[in-house]
Amino acid sequence: MPAPFDMDVEDLDRIRTSGGDPLVLDVREPGEVAICALPDSLHIPMGALPARVGELPRDRDIVVVCHHGGRSAQVTMWLRSQGFSRATNLNGGVDAWARRIDPNMKVY
Repeated sequence: MPAPFDMDVEDLDRIRTSGGDPLVLDVREPGEVAICALPDSLHIPMGALPARVGELPRDRDIVVVCHHGGRSAQVTMWLRSQGFSRATNLNGGVDAWARRIDPNMKVY
């Protein structure tokens, strides 16, 4: 059964704090990741993903994140077209995470 297409930052926080271990895939550019990033995330820029898709597990939930959720939604659609039915987009991206979950995280 495929995962939901989208999830809110509160959902991801709840999953992580209750012991869930989804792979958080950050598709932002290196300069953006240098400003802030979710803990324990895998960084593969959106443009590099087609060449590096083999690094992703097919047997694990994948939560795709970017700045606000636009690029990650595109990547989630692409991953699903490649057979990653457990890929989910993080609504609001790192910006929503910083504003609603981790007030110590930098925003940009």
